[in-house]
Amino acid sequence: MTIEARTNVPATVESPDAVRSLASGAPVVLEGLVRHFGVTKALDGFSLDISPGEFVALLGPSGCGKTTALRVLAGFEQPDRGRVLVDGADVSAVPAQRRDMGMVFQSYSLFPNMNAVDNVAFGLQLRHQRARQRRARAGELLELVGLSDQADKYPHQLSGGQQQRVALARAIAIEPRVLLLDEPLSALDAKVRAELRDEIRALQQRLAITTVFVTHDQEEALSMADRVCVMFRGRLEQVATPSVLYAQPATAFVAQFVGVSSRIAVTRTGNAVELFGRAVKIRGDLASLPADPLDALLRPEDVEVHGAPSGLGVVTHRSFLGASTRLEVGIGGSTVKVDVRSSDADGFEIGLRVDLSVSARDVLVTSQRPDR
Repeated sequence: MTIEARTNVPATVESPDAVRSLASGAPVVLEGLVRHFGVTKALDGFSLDISPGEFVALLGPSGCGKTTALRVLAGFEQPDRGRVLVDGADVSAVPAQRRDMGMVFQSYSLFPNMNAVDNVAFGLQLRHQRARQRRARAGELLELVGLSDQADKYPHQLSGGQQQRVALARAIAIEPRVLLLDEPLSALDAKVRAELRDEIRALQQRLAITTVFVTHDQEEALSMADRVCVMFRGRLEQVATPSVLYAQPATAFVAQFVGVSSRIAVTRTGNAVELFGRAVKIRGDLASLPADPLDALLRPEDVEVHGAPSGLGVVTHRSFLGASTRLEVGIGGSTVKVDVRSSDADGFEIGLRVDLSVSARDVLVTSQRPDR
């Protein structure tokens, strides 16, 4: 898996007047948040410190609590316990409209009876800014997001990507110190989603707004965020930079949710397990390991495959992924995913007998699945 930071944003992002007038981001602390919905505990002691200007992604499956955490931060939900601090001040009891936060939703939420410039200017109107000033400001922000030529168009005349750019401009028009993004790209097609992802990240870096981004898409989280917070059952499983999260998952859940992993039954001997006839060191704290039986979790790029007439494995499936091809190898009752260069993939036809080896220094080990 390749993680890239691209900045192919429109040239209009260089609008100096719009950039200069924006406030810098504020530090945010979520402290021991607990939130129940009936018998369901959506947040279970959730705590997170966010630095000024940092871009943090909340990543996890549906129902893990990430949207609840965002709504508590925004003021749309009240926690049963815990506090929300922005710039050192406790805002837990402050209404949403007074928290100085901008929010972009999945569904755009533009006013259909207003054109683009009026949609952007709406928040400024609520703050009693004069008509000429707010239209000028809205025009600057539309230029900032590359839509100065669409100012007079209504939402139904704009594409999904353009509507989301208008929503982003509206959110930053009020000069928030915290920007909240609730799965803003999920309704867009793949190409537009990738383009807008890069534009949002470059704009956020330029404006230095503290940003919290909710997504279930690991590619979005890894390519955009300074840190990724993986959530499960209302709690944080791991908080780390994208590269650390992918290369050094702290738990079995993180390893399987972020990226692709194969599970292979192993036997522990001291600080190592035996994998494909070789002893491989166990990653992490040995004292915290569960009891046998155990599974090792392997990334496709951490396994090497070798053609061998008497090999113990058999190639059962091939998937072309561009520069690489993913092989599935059946071995010892398990299926192991292996990435090879596509230029070498022709040598690994389905049905070929192969041997496997581990190229990683160490492996993450977890309790064996009960269905094994």
